[in-house]
Amino acid sequence: MKTYSNTGSKDTRSGFGAGLTELGKSNENVVALCADLTGSLKMDEFKANHPERFFQIGIAEANMIGIAAGMTIGGKIPFTGTFANFSTGRVYDQIRQSVAYSGKNVKICASHAGITLGEDGATHQILEDIGLMKMLPGMTVINTCDFNQTKAATLAIAKHDGPVYLRFGRPKVPNFTPENGTFEIGKAVKLTEGNDVTIVATGHLVWEALEAAKSLNEAGISAEVINIHTIKPLDEKAIIESVEKTGCIVTAEEHNYLGGLGESVSRVLAKHRPTPQEFVATNDTFGESGTPAQLMNKYGLNSDAIEKASKIVLARK
Repeated sequence: MKTYSNTGSKDTRSGFGAGLTELGKSNENVVALCADLTGSLKMDEFKANHPERFFQIGIAEANMIGIAAGMTIGGKIPFTGTFANFSTGRVYDQIRQSVAYSGKNVKICASHAGITLGEDGATHQILEDIGLMKMLPGMTVINTCDFNQTKAATLAIAKHDGPVYLRFGRPKVPNFTPENGTFEIGKAVKLTEGNDVTIVATGHLVWEALEAAKSLNEAGISAEVINIHTIKPLDEKAIIESVEKTGCIVTAEEHNYLGGLGESVSRVLAKHRPTPQEFVATNDTFGESGTPAQLMNKYGLNSDAIEKASKIVLARK
């Protein structure tokens, strides 16, 4: 079984900041807008290097989206930055009408997603944003797993013509994907080969899936782990090819099981190859205050939960 090494835990929001800094040097059409959270979104360096291309909008997220949509008309590539809750739920109407409906080339970049926002609690956490964004026609939805992949995705979406939702997080998580790796929108990454069970994971749950696969391997269970970094467009081929081999699947995400990756996978399976499936996700609930680790454990978003789900779905084959 192929193994992956943690080269040092880093927060994925810093991967976004590093990517944005690089874009500032290489693409003069890239502009950045922030809703009073420059430090939290790691946009400081872009601001320092390109003050004429940085716009501090203040706590006015709806206005920020409208301004970004207008900037695209002049050929600019706007990257907006704030917490995921404020990037989606607070401004859904503006995104729907001003960005998605007219296909504007806006990159909606959202930090502090899911319950790993932690101590700020349910009002600042969001577990339904993937569902909100993937339902918008023409919207690309990306959820990265570590620092390196977030940086690569930030660079890639600048070249993509059309609206994008890029979701990342606050806590430091294992950094295990290749440095300076390429990022192909809509192309899943198979991390381990397996014959008994497929585990598809996204975001912070990818590393947990790899840890679960190690434990399963020790128990004589061969798990195939696939990193679904792009929720939409979904790599249906990778999913179908894997379940044709394993015959069962577990989906893992830091999101409500309603409307997230798991439901997108279910649609693919129902249409092409009905397969037993188990979900590792939050169960139709809001979050609460606590450390990221405490919350991930309480809500069953960890390697133990993925391992347990894998054994349950294996029994259903």
